[in-house]
Order: sequence, then structure tokens, then C-alpha cells
Amino acid sequence: MGLLACLAFMLIAVGRHPEHEAPVTTIAAIGDIDLAVERWVDDIRIGLATGLFTFLSVIGGGLVTIPLRIAVSVWLVMRRRFVALSAFVLAWVASEALLTSLKTFFHRGRPPGPLVGTVGFSFPSGHAVAGATLAVALVLVFFPPGPRRRKWELLAVGFSFVMALSRVYLSAHWLSDVVTGVLLGTGIALGSAALVTEVTNLLSARGVISPPRKPPGDPLDPRLS
Repeated sequence: MGLLACLAFMLIAVGRHPEHEAPVTTIAAIGDIDLAVERWVDDIRIGLATGLFTFLSVIGGGLVTIPLRIAVSVWLVMRRRFVALSAFVLAWVASEALLTSLKTFFHRGRPPGPLVGTVGFSFPSGHAVAGATLAVALVLVFFPPGPRRRKWELLAVGFSFVMALSRVYLSAHWLSDVVTGVLLGTGIALGSAALVTEVTNLLSARGVISPPRKPPGDPLDPRLS
């Protein structure tokens, strides 16, 4: 609910405006911050940091995330963890569908002079959505519920923000683009796992399907097995 509230605020705060008016936003302070950060980043760029953030930007792109998603999906099939596979694929499909719809609706223009190649509209950031969705989904797949997983969830979100901020540093996105993207991606990953788990439990309770069992030697929660 907290993620939904923050995401709703960002969507309303940025709002829908003509592409050429970017970074104008419905709540003017958000656009002012976007512009101030873009100008500040332009003043502090150094070669080493530019190279590092360019590398992070590549990691967050489809060249890396799509093969990784396919590999994880194949591994889940081989382990016969079909509930986890359903949650993982749902997060993947939902993130791409929502990202495409939101970009088309908001049609926000990008910052001037990006240091890397860009395609399409700016809001929200596709790198941020994909990075957060994948990072959090991987934690849900590979770690059982409990304090240990929560730490990895926070680490995944933190990594997603750092990777997403690389896009701001490279003038590929405004700050509000990546903040919204991380919120959206994190919410999709958690929401997909919760939805699949609840549907599975409901169907199991009604006898429609057999309760999922934890594979031998698998430490993961049987609800996502």
C-alpha cells in the first residue's frame, strides 16, 4: 500500500504535458527538482564515473535483462517450480505492459544531450522499471520469507536506485522518471508474487489443485515452489 501511494503521488505529481515542455510537471516543485538535478549532474561529470554509469546502464538494458529472465524461467521449469514461474513471468509481462502504456500516455520529453542512445518517451524510466522488477523478483525466487529475505529485498531496491540513477547521470532521464520507475518495478514484483500466492492458496483450499510442495533440498517457501 505504501508503494502504491508513493507511485500514485508520482504519477499525479508529474502529470501529462506536451513533450516539448519537459520537465514541466503538475506539481511544479517536482519539475524544478528534475531540472536542478540535471544541471547539477552536468557540472560534476568526470570520466571515471561516466564510464561506470554507462556500464550500469548497459546492465539495466534488454541486452542483459532479457537473457537473464529467460535463464531464470528455464531454471524454474527444470526445478518444476511452476508457482514461482507464474509469479516471475507475471511480473515480467506486467512490467512491460504497464511501462509501454504509461510511456505512451505521459509522452514526456527527455533531457537534452543524452550521453547514451535513447528510444521513446522518458516517463517512467524503462531501465528503472526493468531493474527493480527483476532484482526484487530474483530475491523472491531465491530466498525464503523472513528477515534475511527482507535485507536482500532492500538491497535489491537500493541497487535498482543506483542503476536507475545512472540514467539521470547520463542525461537519459529526469530524476522523477527513475524514482517512479523503481517504485513501479518494485510494486509489480511484490504484487505479482502476492497475487499468485493468494490464488494458489485459494485454489488449494478449494481442492482445485494440489497444495504446492517444496522440492527436496529446496530452502524456498513452498508457497512459491
